[in-house]
Formats: sequence, C-alpha cells, structure tokens
Amino acid sequence: MIPLIDLKIQHASIAAEVEEAIKRVCDNTAFILSDDVKQFEAEFAGYCGAKHGVGVANGTDALFLALKALGIGAGDEVLVPTNTFIATAEAVSHTGATPVFVDCAPANYCIDPTRIEAAITSKTKAIIPVHLYGHPADMDAILTIARSNGLKIVEDCAQAHGTLYKGKHAGSMGDAAGFSFYPSKTLGAYGDAGIVLTNDDETCEKLKLLRDNGRTTWYEHAIIGHNSRLDGMQAAILRVKLKYLDKWVNGRRAHAAEYGQLLSGIDGLVLPIEQPEMKHAYYVYVVRVNDRDGFMAKLKEKGCGCGVHYPLPLHLQPAYGMLGGREGDLPVAEEYAKHIVSIPMFPELTKEQVAQAASIIREAVGA
Repeated sequence: MIPLIDLKIQHASIAAEVEEAIKRVCDNTAFILSDDVKQFEAEFAGYCGAKHGVGVANGTDALFLALKALGIGAGDEVLVPTNTFIATAEAVSHTGATPVFVDCAPANYCIDPTRIEAAITSKTKAIIPVHLYGHPADMDAILTIARSNGLKIVEDCAQAHGTLYKGKHAGSMGDAAGFSFYPSKTLGAYGDAGIVLTNDDETCEKLKLLRDNGRTTWYEHAIIGHNSRLDGMQAAILRVKLKYLDKWVNGRRAHAAEYGQLLSGIDGLVLPIEQPEMKHAYYVYVVRVNDRDGFMAKLKEKGCGCGVHYPLPLHLQPAYGMLGGREGDLPVAEEYAKHIVSIPMFPELTKEQVAQAASIIREAVGA
C-alpha cells in the first residue's frame, strides 16, 4: 500500500521530542495562553516574515477573526475563490458578510486576478486569496487591485506553510493571514489549531481581544469577543514540528520533482506546475485525468492512495444555494472539479514508493 498521507511515520520520527513537550506542559499545568503559545506565535510569525502572530483554535477561526478584526461584517461582500475548502467561505458568512465566488486561474488553480475586478461592487470590502495546494496566488496582481479599490486582503494559508511568492512567505503580504494546523497540514498539530498573522499593531490587539472573550483583565471585557484560543499543548507540539518544516517542504518538493520526471509527457495526464519566482510547497500533488472514476478505481485496486481536493466548487454547494450559483457561472473551476485527483504526497515517501506510484499511474492512464 502507498497511502495518500501517513501521519504515523512522521510522529515516530519526532515522538521523543513531542512527548517531552507534552510532559513540560503537563508538569507546568500551562494549558491556556501559556508561554508555549506566546513563543510559538513569535517563532511562527518570524519564520513567515510577519510582525505578529495570534494563536487561535483552528484555521476557520483564523480567517473569521481576521475578517472581524479588519471590520468586515453584515452588508459587506468578500471575494473568495470557488475552488477551495468551504471554510474559506464559511469564515465570511460567520461575520455576516456575503462571499462572492470567483473562478480559478487555469495555470495554478488559485483565484484568477483577471476575474476579480468584474466581481467588485460597492459592497466589496475584502479579497481572500487562497494559496491552494501549496502554490501561491498571484499576489502582485491581487494587491494592486485591492489597493486601487480600497479593499483588505486576508490570505488563506491553510495549505501554504513554507510557500514562497517572489521570496516572500505566504502570510506576510496581506493585511492579515489565516493558517490552519489541522493534523494533515504540512505543519500539523495533534488536533485543531490555527494562527492569524499580521503586520499591523492595531489589528493584532483587536485579534487578541476577539479570541479571548474581549478580555482586558480577568473579569473585564472591552468588547463582545469569542472563545478561540490556541491550546497550550498544541503550541508546544507545533514548536517541536516547526524546526522540521523546511526539511519536510523540501522532501515534498523532491517527490514532486520525481513525479515530474516519471510522469511528464503522458497524454491524458496533466501535472501541476510551479510558476516562475514561486516556491510550491506541495501540500497536495494534484493531477488532472479524463476518466477520474476509472483512474481512481485502478489506483485503489493496485494499492495506491488517492483523493479529490475538491469535487464541487463552492458556488454549487448546497450550503450556498441561496446565492443562486448555477452550472456554467465559473467554467474553469467547474471543468477542473471533474478531473482533479490528488496522488500520494508526504515528506516521508521513499523514492521506491514514488516510483511504484508513478508506475501504477502510468498504467492507469494507459501510458
């Protein structure tokens, strides 16, 4: 079997360090907004080149609280790519604002900057570019549009730990950025966890209030906030894992290069690209095939893991049916959603496993 992802093998390699971190937290009974949380916030913000990090409970809350801290609320509209996980849009909805879906760029699956301006109305207040699958969105173009229209930018970096755009880390370029540390992420916790990054002092202070019930002192509350704090145990674990992030990203990139050599030039198989001046972190390795159901059935039969990220664009999701999205509205994402397949990708894959997976894939497409 070649799994799509294997978390056990990664844990085994750092188990002693993780157990030591957990013991430290338990010995100190430092469970909520502890020193480990403060240190991880600073360490991760420093890694990404951002001024501030504010740890929160999960990646969805990271986006939601970032939007709230920037003043997004009822009556506003926020531009969101349709090709992403629903949490990106949910975060907008929970503020009371309305997500407006935009098609994806044909080359990199991220939001298409050439489609953004047509979606802007007098109600538009922000854009959420998602650095999808680990490839950065076209931030120069998006930032230019945002500045000329007075819009905020919240980067969705849930899949972009270690991703670079022209030398800048994902999460360092917008007004704020939300990261998820869901266990399967390139930098994953051992449960739910998230963080918001920002370079703005005022936004940072608002975030600290929002995540902790609006608290200024133990029983004084300046605003009506939320209960969304990064758990001390998860912060301690993430501090251990952060030391290995570059190594793990490089491992993913090496496997992507191997796939590229073994699978290039095959009719009916479209491989992911890495655009110039970008660093793809390959959170997932997504290919496109003509007969997805048949292709996936052949992979599973041969013991090669696979999945789909994501089979139904957000504008066609039942949860957003009230917005009136119809088939044909966003054709690139709709077409890709019928053909995309994720194949095994995690840093601990061996060259033999990559070669075996590639052989199975070649056979499945008739190469």
